[in-house]
Order: sequence, then C-alpha cells, then structure tokens
Amino acid sequence: MAKKTEGMQNPFVPRYVFFTRGVGVHREKLASFELALRDAKIEIYNLVSVSSILPPGCKIISRDRGVRMLSPGQIVYTVMSVNQSNEPERRIAAAIGCAIPADKRTHGYISEYHAYGMDEKDAAEHAEDLAAEMLASTLGIQFDMDASYDEKREIFRIDGRIVKTRSIARAARCDKKGRWTTVVAAAIFVP
Repeated sequence: MAKKTEGMQNPFVPRYVFFTRGVGVHREKLASFELALRDAKIEIYNLVSVSSILPPGCKIISRDRGVRMLSPGQIVYTVMSVNQSNEPERRIAAAIGCAIPADKRTHGYISEYHAYGMDEKDAAEHAEDLAAEMLASTLGIQFDMDASYDEKREIFRIDGRIVKTRSIARAARCDKKGRWTTVVAAAIFVP
C-alpha cells in the first residue's frame, strides 16, 4: 500500500477519473485523431499517457462533470487506447477496461486494448478482462488465465477482493474512400 502524507493531498495522485470515447474520419491521419479527440470531448487538453494504475480511492465520475473540472490547455494524465487505419471497410476498435478493488486503500488497474476486426462489445469485454486479470494477479487470486471471463468473474466474486469492473470502447468501420479513421477510448484523470 502506498504511503500517504498526513493532511496533504499529493497533486500528482488523481482524485477522480472519467471514461470517454470517440471516432474521427479525415484524409489526414493527424486530423482524424484530432476529430476523434473532439468527439470524445478531450481535444483541448495536453494529454500525457500514463500506465495502468487506478489510484487508491480514485472516484469514477461522469464525463460531463470531469470536463467541467478541467481547463483548456491543462496537462491531463490519461490511459488511452488508439487505433487508426485508412484501409477501406476495415473494422477497428479501441477499448479501456477498469478493475476496482474492494479495499479502497489499494490501487486498481486500467487496461488499454485495441484490435482489428472486433466490435465494441467484444473489445470492451476483452479490456475489462485484462484489467481484472492484472488486479487479480497482484492480489494473489488464483485462477486459470485461459478460463473464460465468466469463470474468472465467478472466482473474483467469490473471493470478494475485486468489487467491480467496467469498460468503454469505440469501434468503427473505416471509410470506404480510404480516408483515415481513428477510434479512441480513454480514462482521463482529474486532480
């Protein structure tokens, strides 16, 4: 468990997180990414990618509330999944999964996942499964990595140390004209 300085909030440990997703299409790759960020309502921030830890006690809030708490140009930490292609009709997906421990004093996990040929539901479930597996392995929960997610979920439920999981995903079929299509899914941290 991480140390906490009594009476002080560490400014680098986020207190809130929200999840968002978007898609963008443009003849230029960078512009399609920008349009996907706009669709996700996070284009006005300086996004810094971080790894997969959900801080202890970090509260999940709505995207609308999170956006209201941030300022244009602010440096914002994110766990982000991005997928892009300009192959006509190609299916692309990006997803974020989150596993939250029952003990609010310990950290959880956020996973990012992207794939080709997968729909939103399957990408979301896969990302959620990854996050749960990462958290379970750090908690010492024994399970078969090759078991179905339903079998693992039952083990997690019985064990009681993983309180819940969630995910968000965005999938799209690439533009027929060969323009760049970008999908993003992100966990956005708010101080």
